[in-house]
Amino acid sequence: MNSSKLAQSLFIAGTLWCLATVGSKAAVAQAQGQDQDTELQMGQEVFDELKARAEIIESSPLYDKLKPIADAITRAAQPRYDHPFKFYLVHEATPNAFSTPGGNVYVTDALLYFVKNTEELSGTLCHEVSHTIHHDATRKIEEEEKVLAGGVGAAVLLGHPLAIAALSKLQSLGYSREVESAADITGSDVCATAGYDPWGLVWLFQDFKGSKIGEGPELLSDHPDDETRIQALEQHFRDNPSVFGKFNPDPKSATPFVVPNNVPVVFLR
Repeated sequence: MNSSKLAQSLFIAGTLWCLATVGSKAAVAQAQGQDQDTELQMGQEVFDELKARAEIIESSPLYDKLKPIADAITRAAQPRYDHPFKFYLVHEATPNAFSTPGGNVYVTDALLYFVKNTEELSGTLCHEVSHTIHHDATRKIEEEEKVLAGGVGAAVLLGHPLAIAALSKLQSLGYSREVESAADITGSDVCATAGYDPWGLVWLFQDFKGSKIGEGPELLSDHPDDETRIQALEQHFRDNPSVFGKFNPDPKSATPFVVPNNVPVVFLR
């Protein structure tokens, strides 16, 4: 196991712990008759765990490159979700982005170095925002809770509805192809509304085909049938020419995305 995989395993273990904690809090709150928003609570626990591990970047010149894109996506996506979207950089060796219930979107600094252009980055972020809009993580947890409720694990998990969620599910690794494709489609709509060429996600899929295993974003790594998702996006573009007809499918039209190397960072503590 290399250092990246080890770090990811530790991260998943930590998130399991914090999600179990929030599940316990939610159960207590329900027992007390309090009105609790479990999505916000879940997202806060993940934030607290990342903060405790000193992985959240509080300040860095990299934010100057991320913020304009994140702000435009937020303006486009916010009407579709009840809680404010917030974007955070985290220090990870693997290019990745993942969203949590409650509106937080985490972008690894490695992703900023991996993408070739603004459109690929915006496509990835719009995809992750769409998982939040669709409440995919919460629904996945509820589905698995129903399955486990009749098993031996019910004695341990009962009263902890969020304990069965792992970070891998929040990072899109546990979603079905249909759920991923739906996030692609909604993500393309969000990108179009934000003014970014929705073809960026298609270009990212195509770039990933030529990359080595482990070099690409996690949202792609467990989905070998990327061609099906590309075809679904292209069909969506053809079906809605009034929305997507103005965007250029040629990757040569993309806006290069370049970030400085060896930038200073301050971690949130």
